[in-house]
Formats: sequence, C-alpha cells, structure tokens
Amino acid sequence: MYILVEVNVVGILVFFYVVKQFYFSKPYNRKRQAVRFFWRITWLISTFFLPSSLGQKWKRFILRCFGAKISSKAVVYSSAKIFMPWNLEMHEFSCLASGVDCYNAAPIVLEAYVTVSQRAYLCTASHNISSKAHEQIANPIRIEKYAWVAAEAFIGPGVTIGEGAVVGARAAVFRDVEAWSVVGGNPAKFLKKRVINGEG
Repeated sequence: MYILVEVNVVGILVFFYVVKQFYFSKPYNRKRQAVRFFWRITWLISTFFLPSSLGQKWKRFILRCFGAKISSKAVVYSSAKIFMPWNLEMHEFSCLASGVDCYNAAPIVLEAYVTVSQRAYLCTASHNISSKAHEQIANPIRIEKYAWVAAEAFIGPGVTIGEGAVVGARAAVFRDVEAWSVVGGNPAKFLKKRVINGEG
C-alpha cells in the first residue's frame, strides 16, 4: 500500500517536472492551453476541500510545481483564480485574498507585505483596438512592498503600484501609482498621501 502511494506521488512529481521543462517556456499555443486546463483542474481538486485560508504549504507546493516563484511565507486563498501560475511571483508575507482574479498573461509580481484583497482583478492583458485583428497585448503588473489593493479594485496592464501605496475599493487603475499615496475612483485619482503613525 505504502509503496503504491509512493510510486504515484513520484509519478505526479515527474509529470510536473516534464510539464515545467517543456511547456512553460514556449509561446502561447495549444500545448500551453492544455497545460492551463490541467492547471485549473489540479487547483480545483487540490483546494476544493480546504478552508480558503488554510493548507498554505500544500497550495504553495502546487503553485511551484506549475512554475510559480512563491515565498514560503506567501498566502494564497483557495478561491483565488490564477491564469498562468508560471507568470506569478510572490514575496514574503504577500497575499492573494479570496476571489482575487489574477489574469497574468504577462508576469505579475507581488513584493513583500503586499495585500490584494477580496475579488480584486489584476489584469495584464488587453486588445489592440488600433488593429482590425484585435490581437491580444499583454504587459506585466508589479505591486511594490507594503502596498494594498483593496476589495474589487481593477489594476490594468503595465501598471506599477508604488511602495506603500493604497488602491481604494472598486478603484480602476490604468496608470502607475506613486509610492505612499492613496488613490480611488474610476479612473483612479490621487486622494492623499499615506502617512504611517509615528513617521510624521
């Protein structure tokens, strides 16, 4: 019994390694679509019975198997949606909360102590409206350390959220946000500077 279980686990790990080596570095194609389909099924099955905030070691392991660069102290809720885990980088104490939609057709980086709250949408892709082909275009998103993206906010392609910045609930951000500033609205506008108690 134990031998059979061990063989199955080894087989799964070998499969993950092959997928990572041969598919993650190739252009978007049918094979990549197949990998994404397998990823979605794996994530769903692996987290279905887990309370949303628990089982972090297991979830980090699954994400790493599919190419994510994720700190051992990062937190990912079970209901978070991650389009391409190999385009995800999470530093220590960063968090993707429940219902976050991480549409990372291009890389998304969450630096240390970043929180992305419930049902926020990180969207790296759009379409070229100047072309009749309407082809997809994608640009990376970076959220710098100590920043907070509040519930149901939208972060568009190519945006950098500066260190310590706060994006208000349901804001829509299409341009870079300056460090230690608070923005809100649609489109997001500067509201005030963020001041940390004891620092002026």
